[in-house]
Amino acid sequence: MEQHRTSHSQRRQRPQPPLTPQSPLAPQGALAEGPAVYQVSARPARTVPPVVLALRRLPKPRLTGLGGGLFGAATMFVLGCLDWLLFDGAAVVYGLLFLPVSALTALWVREADLVTAPISVPIAFTVGIVPISGGTGGFGGQTMAVITALAVHAGWLYGGTLIAGLITCVRKVRMMSRRQRRTGRDGPPRRR
Repeated sequence: MEQHRTSHSQRRQRPQPPLTPQSPLAPQGALAEGPAVYQVSARPARTVPPVVLALRRLPKPRLTGLGGGLFGAATMFVLGCLDWLLFDGAAVVYGLLFLPVSALTALWVREADLVTAPISVPIAFTVGIVPISGGTGGFGGQTMAVITALAVHAGWLYGGTLIAGLITCVRKVRMMSRRQRRTGRDGPPRRR
C-alpha cells in the first residue's frame, strides 16, 4: 500500500507594521504601537496630458483603400459645403480643414492599403472644392471653375498630399521593422 506524503508548507509571514492613524487602512481610533511609525507610501500615479487622453479616445478604424477614399471625399465635400455656407467659400478655411482630413485618411487606412492614401487624398480635395469653386454656366463652366480652383489652391493640395505621404511612409517603415523583428525572432520564413 502506498503512502502519500503530505507536507504542510509553512509560509513565512513578514512582520506587519502597526497601523497608524495616517494610514488609510487604520481603523478609527487606532494608535501606533512601538517606536517606529510606518506610513503607507503608494507610487504617485502618472499624470497623462489631456491631449494624449483626447487622442486615445479617437476612434481607430481600419479602412480599406476604397473606404479611405470614400471617407476623404465625403468629408471634404461636407466641409466644402459648410465652408460655402458659413465662410462664403474661403479657400484658407477649406485648405486648413483639408490638412487634418489628409492626416486622418493616412492614419486610418489599413496597412495592406497604405499606398492608396496619398492617391485618394487629392481626389478628395477635388471633390470637396466643387461647392466653393463658384462656377456658373452649366457643366462646362463648373468644370473650368474646378480646374481653376485646383490651380490656384495647389499649395493646399500639395501640403495635404505631402502629409498623407509622410504618414504613410512612417507607417510602412514601422510595419517593415515589426515584420523584420518577427522574422528574425522566428527564423527565416518557410516556403510552402
